[in-house]
Amino acid sequence: MNFFDLLTMIGGLSLFLYGMSMLGDGLAKASGGRLEKILGKLTSNPIKAVLVGAGVTAMIQSSSATTVMVVGFVNSGIMKLQQAVGIIMGANIGTTITAWILSTAGIDSEHFLIQMMNPTSFCPILAIIGSMILLFSHKDRRRNVATIMLGFAILMFGMNTMSNAVKPLAEMPEFINILPTFSNPILGMLVGLIMCAVLQSSSVSVGILQSLSLTGVIGFDTVIPMILGQNIGSCVPAMLSSIGARKNAKRAALVHLYFNIIGTAIIMVAFYGLNAVRPLAIMNQTATPLGIAVVHTLFKVVITICLLPLSKVLVKLASLTVKDDPEETTPEDRALGLLDARFLETPSYAVEQSRAVAVVMAGLAEESMNVAMSLLDSYTEEGAQRVKRLEEKVDLFEDQLGTYLVKLSSRTVSGKDSHTLSTLLHCISDMERISDHALNVMECAREMHDKELEFSDKAKKELQVFRRAVHDILNITMLSFRDENLELAKQVEPLEEIIDGLNLDIKQRHVKRLRKGKCSIELGFVLTDIITNFERVSDHCSNIAVCLLQVSEDEFDTHAYIDGLKAGDNVDFRGKVMAYGERYQLP
Repeated sequence: MNFFDLLTMIGGLSLFLYGMSMLGDGLAKASGGRLEKILGKLTSNPIKAVLVGAGVTAMIQSSSATTVMVVGFVNSGIMKLQQAVGIIMGANIGTTITAWILSTAGIDSEHFLIQMMNPTSFCPILAIIGSMILLFSHKDRRRNVATIMLGFAILMFGMNTMSNAVKPLAEMPEFINILPTFSNPILGMLVGLIMCAVLQSSSVSVGILQSLSLTGVIGFDTVIPMILGQNIGSCVPAMLSSIGARKNAKRAALVHLYFNIIGTAIIMVAFYGLNAVRPLAIMNQTATPLGIAVVHTLFKVVITICLLPLSKVLVKLASLTVKDDPEETTPEDRALGLLDARFLETPSYAVEQSRAVAVVMAGLAEESMNVAMSLLDSYTEEGAQRVKRLEEKVDLFEDQLGTYLVKLSSRTVSGKDSHTLSTLLHCISDMERISDHALNVMECAREMHDKELEFSDKAKKELQVFRRAVHDILNITMLSFRDENLELAKQVEPLEEIIDGLNLDIKQRHVKRLRKGKCSIELGFVLTDIITNFERVSDHCSNIAVCLLQVSEDEFDTHAYIDGLKAGDNVDFRGKVMAYGERYQLP
């Protein structure tokens, strides 16, 4: 094997790794976050969890990705640790599908149909079709399918390139002489562990073994311990992912590690013990790609059957390793936990989680304003502190969610997810400003309480009408945002126009009372601050609703959009304004 053969082998490995990554990305995008939903929900039954874990991993072609995702679920509280065990076991089985796909590279026959089953025959066709779709189609779904096709073609081309490059090894005495060394169970297992830990993919490690097996000089006595070592090496991505995570997430990664270590130890003792008592014929056979796929799958299935009944023991062992520590978590903490960096690898699911967090933020902003308005009737320091805490929580949400959305926006997302991202980025700042205005209203209520100020009966009744309108516009806006209800969003702008009118009318009435000496200047300042904050809140509600409507219609000129809504010939808009005007008439 000369320098150029080595260069070709490394190039083939690079293509193999890239193809694997491209295939996994295409499958993940094509799923649109549905696979992650399945992982998060269908895990109540251990056997069902194993099947779901195996199925999802077979779809995305990576047990590491599945396990890292599970660690993220546990870290964010979506999944309990006990539920994660079955998924992790299933992921170990699902990852063997790659070896079965790669084993088809060894198909050799003169028959046309059988030849076409060989990836070297049909992969060029996939590559041509995938390239044409990517060049000429702009639909996300078709482009995702094309990415899957190209990923698979590149993966198999890389596999074929590696196989051809390593064939000269069959004639190298140095390579043939070193192989018996790796038949030592411990040494072979360590080599497999290191190989998988470095490549961070058991599928790629097994693929390399399958390409080497095509030289015809590697036996199962060398392959078997290396496959067992790769079981343990596949735990590295999950262990790295758990760094800095919550305790349960660390335990999920440890369950994966303990499962593979204990399972590998059981197989090693049983298999080599049996081989010592009665030598097994397979140990003297030459390894083939199909044989490696069979052994790989068989070991994984046997380990799962042995350890599935002991899943609670694995959880207990992980819990003993990572001691319990009282972790007080609020609902808001759990919501922010959904913004897990691991989910960024599957952007469609991360977008969905971000939206769920934004809905919680919207509820906090609405609550802060409603509590602040109630303080105008009966001020309490406890209520004032509640408004302050809510405002601080909303600030925290904007900071963490905004940072997460910026990271997410750099990922490749579908057109629908791009619209959702745009909406969230625009809306969370308006939600934060609503909580700021709630804080301002609370300060006004505190000032009136401390100075023992009180509005006239007339002013109180006017404020009641204004408050009712603000309460309703908040409710409509946040409901439309939560449910993505565009019909509700269309009701916001007409009500905002009425609130603008209420603001002007109340100011004019206050000036009249001031001239007649029925109201003090000091109270006037407080009243002006209150109604100005009310009017600003309605403006932010308008921004949120208009953003929902604009993004749905691919419109981005806010002023032009609002002008279009308020045009004189817009009968529907004018009808809503009149209806709201009758509902919120000042006494």
